[in-house]
Amino acid sequence: MDKITKTELEAAAFRSLVKHLQTHTEVQNIDLMILADFCRNCLAKWYASAAKDKNIDLDYEQARESIYGMPYSEWKDKFQSKATDEQLAAFDEKRQQKPNL
Repeated sequence: MDKITKTELEAAAFRSLVKHLQTHTEVQNIDLMILADFCRNCLAKWYASAAKDKNIDLDYEQARESIYGMPYSEWKDKFQSKATDEQLAAFDEKRQQKPNL
């Protein structure tokens, strides 16, 4: 597979992942962090970092809007629920196992 085709496939997979996360607003970021060690905010940080590597002016809030499909504050008000005690305990346990989270 040539490099351009590989990049196009990777970009398409990324767009599908972002669309999937935008569609499944019931999936909370803390659940993603507990299960997969990443969340929507991580994707936004990676997206902003990739833009910076290409000298593209894109700040973190703009990157979050690209990932969330709306301003983060709006998404948070509409879809983010308060973390349960169980979620917080699981996340704390995960952080103890992997301190870089």
